[in-house]
Amino acid sequence: MITSTGNQKVKRLVNLKKKRKARDEEGVFLVEGIRMFREVPAGRLAEVYVSDSFYNKEGSTVGRVLGGSRIRTEILSDQVYAYVSDTKTPQGVLCVVRQKMYTLAQVAGGERAHVLVLDNLQDPGNMGTVIRTAEGAGVTGIIMSSDCVDVHHPKTIRSTMGSVYRMPLYRTEDIAGAVRWMKERGIHTYAAHLDGMLSYDEPDYTNPCAFFIGNEGNGLREEIAAMADSYIRIPMEGQVESLNAAIASAVLMFEAARQRRQQ
Repeated sequence: MITSTGNQKVKRLVNLKKKRKARDEEGVFLVEGIRMFREVPAGRLAEVYVSDSFYNKEGSTVGRVLGGSRIRTEILSDQVYAYVSDTKTPQGVLCVVRQKMYTLAQVAGGERAHVLVLDNLQDPGNMGTVIRTAEGAGVTGIIMSSDCVDVHHPKTIRSTMGSVYRMPLYRTEDIAGAVRWMKERGIHTYAAHLDGMLSYDEPDYTNPCAFFIGNEGNGLREEIAAMADSYIRIPMEGQVESLNAAIASAVLMFEAARQRRQQ
């Protein structure tokens, strides 16, 4: 059992928790909680750490999940586990998981492409909610500009509720190039924009499509919005001007899902 916060393994876990650079250099991220532990895809689970009290209660569960794998469970004292954890009420199990990124073709190359393009999204909770909602709406993949918040931020990971394992993600420094690539392949692009003349429920989304969602405070950058084939808006009542980025993307994604179900 590891009982000191000065232990090198503990220091590494804290570094992975706090620093994007450390996560990217190792190509891993941290997940916490029994559900996230159970859902880690085969081959991507690298390490497992548990609190002493959790292991005393759920050691058999850990054994069943790991099955015949060669991964050795590291036990931390409850105090050390609390030091490593990123949650206020730790469940007692933490995993190191290998990152996975997809190619642009894997995200947007299918005949039924239903893509989300995120431009400079900054809030980890919003990002996680978008990823989780995208899976529920049948989105084929998400394209992110390089200045978007880290998808492997602990808060983002928690907000995805496991969808980060399954949603194809593609991060690029050339978001404009990715948009051009999609348009060349017949994917119709829609910018969620206050200047939109079309209500979001007017276009036909049954064909390959992509929705552009911008920064929480500033919206889409002009140069990215200008690349869209159509501007769409979500009509508002009262004095509300716009919706939270995650909510707006959910409205658009599920409208496309609704239309496709009715084909």
